[in-house]
Amino acid sequence: MRVARTLQETLKECADRLGRYRHGRRIGEQNTKASLIEPVIEALGWDIHDLDEVNREYRFGPSANPVDYALLLLRRPRLFIEAKGLGEDLSQLRWATQVLSYATSAGVRWVALTNGDEWRIYNAHAPVPVDQKLYRSVSISADPGGAAEVLALLGKDAMNGDRIDDLWRAEFVDGQLRSALAELFDGGDPAAELVSLVHRRTRDLSEADVRAGLIRTRATFDFPAGFPAAGSAPRTSSLPPAVSPPPASSGAGTGPSPRPSSTVSVTTGPPAPTAVASASASATSPARVTPEERSLKLTDLVKAGIVRPGSTLTGDYRGGRRTAEVLPDGKVNFGGDELSLSAAGAAAKVDIAGPGLPETARQTDGWDFWKAPDPTSGQLVSLKNLRRDLARSLPRRPSP
Repeated sequence: MRVARTLQETLKECADRLGRYRHGRRIGEQNTKASLIEPVIEALGWDIHDLDEVNREYRFGPSANPVDYALLLLRRPRLFIEAKGLGEDLSQLRWATQVLSYATSAGVRWVALTNGDEWRIYNAHAPVPVDQKLYRSVSISADPGGAAEVLALLGKDAMNGDRIDDLWRAEFVDGQLRSALAELFDGGDPAAELVSLVHRRTRDLSEADVRAGLIRTRATFDFPAGFPAAGSAPRTSSLPPAVSPPPASSGAGTGPSPRPSSTVSVTTGPPAPTAVASASASATSPARVTPEERSLKLTDLVKAGIVRPGSTLTGDYRGGRRTAEVLPDGKVNFGGDELSLSAAGAAAKVDIAGPGLPETARQTDGWDFWKAPDPTSGQLVSLKNLRRDLARSLPRRPSP
């Protein structure tokens, strides 16, 4: 009985093969499976020779389309893997849409899409559009060590222990908390309930003093990230204000073991110029987003003539610049895909930084990321500012 080599050793060998195959040599899907994908499946602890564990060309119904690999526990599919030939562009939405539809119909939550080098892990049950179901993306050739940490979540023992489910849930909770805290301390007019809570705890200050102090407050939220393994250094997220809440695939946790407490670092007083410059959103949109602004969509800016269909949006990240096209239905075209503003912003970040960009860095407020020419000055300003101007120009709704 063959004993699978460690995942790290296998991925290192795969990285070496990838280096050779990319030098003018093309291999098809079947060779990609044999030389790059099946060795990884075996190293993850799955018996590729046992049909009760690894079922190729799996169909969950007589008329269903097959998926390349179904990995089973107790003869029930736990993970689908869809393979593409080396060199295929996995960012094309049609690949993910195809295999996620299979998984949804079969009741399988976790899906991996791979071309032998890049592995994309999706949560098929996440209640968000397809382009937001991506949970992790790694490249073996770019970072074999990092890929091993992520792919270990797909190991037989890890899947049997539901570790990836625990991590995903913890990340979702952390993401929601991170967004809520960032909005509470966004440098604009603080929420009345926050002012009241702090006022009750500071007897010598008036509510006006508390409100003024909270406006001066700049907060940094540090969430411990138990991913990918116990003992790993935690990731720190210093959020700018007005960050959109992440979809069901964001943040991090440690699974069944206890997690360290979250910490909130708060400073008061006028922000230093460097601090303002480091928080991209605070420099462009320091005020709290009002309900009137939130109710407006990109289509409202189009109807108002502020942004025109076919016009170009510009996004900058880490010294790189990407553009997207405004579509009449309120979505944008980025890289040939029709995406929401936030999904397009995340895709632009990945296009600039590479597929190894951490999930926390991919979380994007599309309204703040994308910029368009101001109709009056012609200067590039964020869509969030344009939306705010439109909201202020509209008649105020009567209070209930």
